[in-house]
Amino acid sequence: MDTEAVRTFVAAADGGQFQAAADELGLTQQAVSKRIAALERSLGVSLFVRSGRGAQLSVDGQSFLPHARELVRGAQRAADSVALGNRALRVDVLNRRTAPAASLQAFHRIHPHIDLDVVTLPDANTDVALAAVTAGSVDATFRALGHVRKQQLSADLRSARVIDDRHQLLTGPKHPLAHAATVTLADLCAHRIWMPGMRADSQWSAYYDELGRTFGIRIDTIGPSFGVDVLLEELATSADLSTLVGEGSRYLWPESYDLRRIPIVDPSPIYPHSIVWRDDNRQPALRAFLEYLRSTQDNTAVGPTWTPPSWA
Repeated sequence: MDTEAVRTFVAAADGGQFQAAADELGLTQQAVSKRIAALERSLGVSLFVRSGRGAQLSVDGQSFLPHARELVRGAQRAADSVALGNRALRVDVLNRRTAPAASLQAFHRIHPHIDLDVVTLPDANTDVALAAVTAGSVDATFRALGHVRKQQLSADLRSARVIDDRHQLLTGPKHPLAHAATVTLADLCAHRIWMPGMRADSQWSAYYDELGRTFGIRIDTIGPSFGVDVLLEELATSADLSTLVGEGSRYLWPESYDLRRIPIVDPSPIYPHSIVWRDDNRQPALRAFLEYLRSTQDNTAVGPTWTPPSWA
């Protein structure tokens, strides 16, 4: 059903004549007549009784009017729900356990009045995420842009590197490195780093591939992923398994697991998260979030760090 035709019908019924509806909607009287005639054809009834004295609601028109009003109100509510001034700020964090998700939550604590829609796009591909920002289905996305240089982004997109997430080694209490205060990348070469189920076409796969090649670390991605909870359980009982996690990522486990998060140093691998947004996006809360990210950037380097050269 044509919503604009229904809106025109309601205006004509309220105004008592087609000309009144035309004046209210900024249309010609002929356009109003055509819309209402098309609506009547689609419904198979006459909504008005035409006479030399004008047009008055028919019995069917009187029955249809309250429902038509509700259709118009519903259409307006639907439009309002996605209007920039009314809808929530939509931010793709890729994964709710990661540092970007923690940053978005911290922003919400400071600005609880701002409505947020925390999104994890179903496809981890960076190109898909950038297309979603371009299309406006999300206001911003967190991505490690990797080889995607700023000059390669479409003209209407902007990006800023806002979170440098240092890596830690996550092990169970039986692992040979479990009691170390810190470990180096050289220390990891003799140990199995287990990251099962990593998608080969994902940005983090490219990152860990380069990390492994550069420092001679064996990162094992073989086997299905049964989820983080199963991975943590396996680490808790293993004497040889370990994995890599971001310093800003959030994982919870039973106290009995006694898992250890050990900083990696000399150098510290950095996973660089950038925020990408559309330059002409007028979502009011977006600017506030971008300012928050800029204000919380920690540019204080503590010891040497490493990021893939093509990602820097």
